[in-house]
Amino acid sequence: MDTQKTEHFKGLLLEEEQRLIQELTDLGSKDPNKPDVDYPESQSNSEEDNAAEVTEFVDMLSVEARMEAELKDVKKALEMIEKGQYGICKYCGKEIDEKRLEARPASSSCIACKKVLTQEM
Repeated sequence: MDTQKTEHFKGLLLEEEQRLIQELTDLGSKDPNKPDVDYPESQSNSEEDNAAEVTEFVDMLSVEARMEAELKDVKKALEMIEKGQYGICKYCGKEIDEKRLEARPASSSCIACKKVLTQEM
């Protein structure tokens, strides 16, 4: 991959990194180094309200975990750019198609390997 294309993808990754950091901050993200979760005490006596609050809390944890995983992928892709190994499939060693990288710049595998991994044959 040439330098101009690599810089293009680096720009996309840096934008995505900032977006994810901001969204995690907006969610009131927990410190990833502290695995314990504090559930806020409900101010309601209604079982229905309590159940709704627990459901909302669990849903937010799921969203937060997904965003943290995406951020980790973005940071890994930025590391690969610095090492000069960006755009190479970590499984087969072939170049990842640019269309795939446009769709998901943090991709670390080519479509063929991804299909095998997810068993989409």
